[in-house]
Amino acid sequence: MNSIKKYKPLVKHFRLYSVLGTAHSSRPHFVPPHSPANEDDIDKFKEFIHNSKRLLVITGAGISTESGIPDYRSEGVGLYARSSNRPVQYQDFVKKADIRQRYWARNFVGWPMFSSVLPNKTHKILSDWEREDSLHWLVTQNVDALHYKAGSKNLTELHGSAHRVECLDCKQMISRPELQDMIKGDNPMWYSKSVDMAPDGDVQLSQEQINGFNVPSCQKCGGVLKPEIVFFGDNVPRPRVDFVFDKVKESDSLLVLGSSLEVYSGYRFVNAAHEQKKPIAIVSIGPTRADKLADIKINTKCSEILDHI
Repeated sequence: MNSIKKYKPLVKHFRLYSVLGTAHSSRPHFVPPHSPANEDDIDKFKEFIHNSKRLLVITGAGISTESGIPDYRSEGVGLYARSSNRPVQYQDFVKKADIRQRYWARNFVGWPMFSSVLPNKTHKILSDWEREDSLHWLVTQNVDALHYKAGSKNLTELHGSAHRVECLDCKQMISRPELQDMIKGDNPMWYSKSVDMAPDGDVQLSQEQINGFNVPSCQKCGGVLKPEIVFFGDNVPRPRVDFVFDKVKESDSLLVLGSSLEVYSGYRFVNAAHEQKKPIAIVSIGPTRADKLADIKINTKCSEILDHI
């Protein structure tokens, strides 16, 4: 279930980021208000990491907000707080052509900005931990591929990746940059723009802006194309779930970074670690669904606390 094999068509595309480094861009940041970690928090976290020999890490959208990608739930700055717009539901995408038109038009406009986002300090530190054999496995709920860009290899993308596209009919997989070129070819006279990026890479467009957009279809069979991500209302594939449960069993401790764990797909692994009596640490701004299960909860941004290790 290592995600790196799925990225082979994108290797040259992603090598650019290792050359560019991990510097922040001028994008707006979406980190909610927080206090810096105190000395007690830092000492507890250092001890937790020091005692972890087979550490499993689960990351959420809160680590990518420092790169300029908004999340859904953060107080004041998340999409739900700033807008009445909600993500597309899986069944609506599959069954309704107008929903697919709206989705792909918004995704097409947002892709250049979303795909150019760089990993931040947290992504880089986790990649370093892997190379130093301090990290047993990494599971991310994010679809932005920033862990891969930062060099992580022992990685499971729980909700898939926006950088891959699949045909729901023949199951052929293509890279998202390939699809961008296909859409350009199918829409030579269509143009729209927006700077309001959403958490999964699309942008907000009015119906007037969307009109006339031609929806891409599979070049092999003419079927419906969908990003290889788990939409709201869909389920994480069972083999992937079982694989992560196995990683929980293999680990001796669990660290959650930047996730509210409101979605059950991630929370169940924290609950499993708790049932197996494994130490659990959570670093995330604001309350999480698993606070009552954690031995350590630190309410600050991830890069700040990881930088002390």
